[in-house]
Amino acid sequence: MLQAAGLNEVEERAYRLLVRAGEAEVADLAGELGITTETAATALASMRDMGLAREVADGAGGGGGRFAPVAPEVALGPKLIRQQESIDWARQAVEQLAGEYRATQRRGSADGLIEVLPSRAALREQVRHLQDSAREEVICFCRAGHVVMPSEDNTEELEALGRGVGYRVIYERALLEQPGMVANVAYGIKLGEQARAVRFLPVRMMIVDRTTAVLPLVQHAGGMTEPTAALVRESSLLEALIALFEAQWERATPIRSLEDGQVIDTSPACPLDADELYLLSLLVAGVPEKSIASQLGLSLRTVQRRVYHLMQLAGAQTRMQLAWHAARERWL
Repeated sequence: MLQAAGLNEVEERAYRLLVRAGEAEVADLAGELGITTETAATALASMRDMGLAREVADGAGGGGGRFAPVAPEVALGPKLIRQQESIDWARQAVEQLAGEYRATQRRGSADGLIEVLPSRAALREQVRHLQDSAREEVICFCRAGHVVMPSEDNTEELEALGRGVGYRVIYERALLEQPGMVANVAYGIKLGEQARAVRFLPVRMMIVDRTTAVLPLVQHAGGMTEPTAALVRESSLLEALIALFEAQWERATPIRSLEDGQVIDTSPACPLDADELYLLSLLVAGVPEKSIASQLGLSLRTVQRRVYHLMQLAGAQTRMQLAWHAARERWL
């Protein structure tokens, strides 16, 4: 176990015995370890040279054959720290060399930039792997009609959020109208996901740590047709995909929810409580009142009454005026 600190098996056993005993003579140490006196003396001399043991002056017979251990944190701590630093530096060097190698390979072949995923299974595996290996941020376009899996089956996102990975997700409005999606999105928001909505998204897409993107190449045509997707690595194409996401993010409408009973990112002047903000964000995102009522387990009349209340607060006659007032007053 202490081989990483430079000890062989006999030296480690001798050091452990010294730590437990406090002090020991060479002969006693040899007897306890079941080795010869010469072997024990050699091991103790090596340990002394490494700073793991010291000779005690008042050994039996007036000789120097009695040893005591040096505190482990003093004897081993600095050495292990230096070794760990060396390993960290070596790891960084390997990562740098690996990056240079990949860049060289990509310049010589397009295969290093774009990898075709020919099946649903391959696409699902990449989506799982990318999220499991994410370190900083995952950004997504989520369109209506899943290709690989429904949103509620994406357990990798929940695990990544738990590790502190940031998620920014743009949902197509038609997806929010599907049964269970409003509750699913609200749950993700409570765990830390930032969610926005737009009327239409041009493509499904996931980008992880701004280094790798995955997106379908051909739209899914039916139950017998396998989707074809592309894995795009660091390149000008990836930069263009990131720019596309950021442009859509700026245009998209934020979706708000509850977090520990408090309102998220609400201006102090906003007169709405958390439930009203969530309802308003769905309305501005374009989700029909009937879909909101169904997914929240409310009657359509209740939703309409709450919408009317929002319009009264805003002094609006129409939903468009309500959205304009909410934007002007920075309620969302």
